[in-house]
Amino acid sequence: MPLPPWISDLPALDLLLSVAETGSVGRAARRHGISQPTASERLAKLERRLGVPLLVRSRRGSLLTPAGQAVVVWTQPVVEAAHALADGVRTLRDDQKARLRVAASLTVAEYMLPAWLLTLRRTHPDLEISAQVANSQGVCEAVRGGAADLGFVESPDIPAGLSSRQVGEDRVALVVSAGYPLAARAALTIADLPEQPLLLREPGSGTRDTFLNAVGDVALPHATSLGSTTTILATVRAGGGIGVVSARATDALVRAGELVEVRVHGLSLVRPLHAVWLGVAPTGLAAELIANSVAA
Repeated sequence: MPLPPWISDLPALDLLLSVAETGSVGRAARRHGISQPTASERLAKLERRLGVPLLVRSRRGSLLTPAGQAVVVWTQPVVEAAHALADGVRTLRDDQKARLRVAASLTVAEYMLPAWLLTLRRTHPDLEISAQVANSQGVCEAVRGGAADLGFVESPDIPAGLSSRQVGEDRVALVVSAGYPLAARAALTIADLPEQPLLLREPGSGTRDTFLNAVGDVALPHATSLGSTTTILATVRAGGGIGVVSARATDALVRAGELVEVRVHGLSLVRPLHAVWLGVAPTGLAAELIANSVAA
């Protein structure tokens, strides 16, 4: 029996899975890099082609109908198999072109990725490597959108639809200038944080997410968002507040006496570092880079 024509509409089925995971057509559209009207049109077309209602839309979001729930269950292995096919073809292309596209969040890109890539270059001297730097959210979007074969992120949460492997750990530190009033204080408590001028990375940053997840529901009315670790450290040096950044970015400055790390009782800021990729398994070159990162 031949397959029905709608079976080829895998992007719409993949979009339906994202609606099921996020509970919203809008959030699913953002995940797939399309507008909400375009997503709604694709889902409506899928419903017409299948001949069954899949979603019930309301002001609170989109809920799956019983038929939609059944289609999602059946769709999951089909989409995973399609990703496996795409990965296999991508591997064949990579073998032919000897190219690896990597995206990494700031801490990984500055302090770890260069050594990992150098090790890979020794075994693949003709390999074409491109690397882009973004925050953790941007890295995941690049991998999901096919702009990167492999990503490295600091975020504590890995988006649905991406495979991952932990490759190491990092620690977020709170630092002040040596002349800042808090520099002589042994430690803070979590209850002290709402009164402090905290300097945080921008939304989407893994450093920011790690810190906010650790403090929980504590309001931080005096926190300021800045777009880079360099800007945060420059502001800290000028006495502008407490910087919340990776300890890798501050270790040398703390050892030199320019900055002082402020401890916070009861606050755990150790975070995992993950490699992320699309599909079941990474490409051959990506797998080698992951192995380099784990061995480092």
